[in-house]
Amino acid sequence: MRKLIVASNNSKKIKEIKEILSKYPVEVVSLKEAGIDVEVEEDGNTFVENAYKKAIEIYKIIPECMVLADDSGLMVDCLGGAPGVYSARFAGEHGNDKKNNEKLLSLLENKEEHEKTAKFVCAIVLVSDYDNLIKVEGELEGVILDRERGENGFGYDPIFYVPKYEMTCAEMNSDLKNVISHRAKAFEKLEEQIKKHIMEG
Repeated sequence: MRKLIVASNNSKKIKEIKEILSKYPVEVVSLKEAGIDVEVEEDGNTFVENAYKKAIEIYKIIPECMVLADDSGLMVDCLGGAPGVYSARFAGEHGNDKKNNEKLLSLLENKEEHEKTAKFVCAIVLVSDYDNLIKVEGELEGVILDRERGENGFGYDPIFYVPKYEMTCAEMNSDLKNVISHRAKAFEKLEEQIKKHIMEG
């Protein structure tokens, strides 16, 4: 069984990725589980740039394994695509979901519902070796609510409402979210390549 390292220290993201990849004969491990204590600076201008940088930096450390990195975030149309690549540190403190949500809600306080359209974006880069590098992106469209709803998920999930399902991402169970999320859609695009590298590699 091949080992695939997810270049992330976000435990909730790791859990989600492990669930999505559970159908493949691959051992998915986090940086911590692999004994790698590295924090790659995410200074790219796009999600793809950040994912690529994380994947390559970790692959250099442990080239005998496949490395998968994702960078994802929220883009709100009326804010010119913000918070974008700054999603995790929108309020200044990296990974403080509560403060990030509070800041976003305050910025949208006087906006009408039709003005608060947004999308989650996920860029994934998979490195099998230096000659096999794959980049894909997935998106999930929705609307930002004026208050949090739901107890599941993480990040902006409690305020991201998906009209088709009449619920926020935080109100969805993991089975549904792992089918319709931006991350799941990115993995769908990656599926044939994943099969090639995992099943035939």
